[in-house]
Amino acid sequence: MSEIGLELDQRMMGRALRVASNGRPSPNPHVGAVLVRRAKVLATGYHRRAGEAHAEVAALDKAGRRARGATLYVTFEPCNHWGRTGPCTEAIINSGVARVVIGCRDPAPHVPGAVRRLRRAGIEVTVGVRKQEAQRLIADFTKHFTSGIPYVTVKAAVTLDGRTATRGGDSKWITGEAARRHAHRMRDRSDAVMVGVGTVLADDPSLTVRHVRGRDPLRAVVDGRLRTPPSAKVLRGGETILYHGPRVGRARRRALLAAGAELVEVRTSGAGLDLRSVLEDLGNRDVVRLLVEGGPRLHGALLGAGLADRAAVFVAPRILGDPEALPLAFGPPKEHMAGAWQLTDARIQSIGEDVLFVGELARTRGRRGR
Repeated sequence: MSEIGLELDQRMMGRALRVASNGRPSPNPHVGAVLVRRAKVLATGYHRRAGEAHAEVAALDKAGRRARGATLYVTFEPCNHWGRTGPCTEAIINSGVARVVIGCRDPAPHVPGAVRRLRRAGIEVTVGVRKQEAQRLIADFTKHFTSGIPYVTVKAAVTLDGRTATRGGDSKWITGEAARRHAHRMRDRSDAVMVGVGTVLADDPSLTVRHVRGRDPLRAVVDGRLRTPPSAKVLRGGETILYHGPRVGRARRRALLAAGAELVEVRTSGAGLDLRSVLEDLGNRDVVRLLVEGGPRLHGALLGAGLADRAAVFVAPRILGDPEALPLAFGPPKEHMAGAWQLTDARIQSIGEDVLFVGELARTRGRRGR
């Protein structure tokens, strides 16, 4: 293929990746598609919701007869089975598309052989264009499918010296309005948002989507002894689950049930609840994308257990200068930087007066300094 053709493939797959970020397809993956002829975009599509048209079908439907002879760029391998919708391979073949360019393979197709079926129908197929970005797009889907638990994003707002609140727990407001709107967009795009009971007692958050248009996620509170007040805002409207341990008082249970909470008992592990059990319950509820908003004990427990996949940290141009102020995460002391967590493939974005760091979490590797 010529350099012009390679450049076009890269550019059009990039557009498909951007389109794919739309929609709320859980428990299905985000998928985007772009239909192109002679470097001109004919139509785009994305998977809006589970049970609705897949991205490639949405694009083909928009294009109609113009799809014949065109190239279809799709971030995810087309499905090859009947489910809530028909197989995308069949729709592609019937459309008369001449070429299909795929970002990444389906990690576990219901019916394998999509690429082979398209090629047997005389369609040219290219696989692996911007593969790493396409795989990153579906990392949450892959994690949920292979492990049964959600893809966990630890989200926090910190000062320049890494503090999330004063020693008394005051955190309003570390970041500016633009960052807070962005955080609410993150809630809208998550299946569930989770906090520890310490955050409920300190901030009394509602955990709803308010600063942008969107829908409220499922709310989850890790509350081993059921200390959440029945009057807490997190119990008003919507669905809220309180995860607790054994041997909690009956009166407390009755009061919280009357306030609208769902109570789920999970086993304990060490000094607190077994967080994997919490995540397994959420995974069974088709929670694929879990946003964890703290506080530091919950963040630290998830990091320590290796259950956090990604971090999204807003850094504000403020300095508290108090060693007793609350950090992003509590954890055991580390003698060397080699024991730190690191954001890999970090994306850095200015949002108003603040800066957002987003990346996958990995242990720091390398030599220890003297």
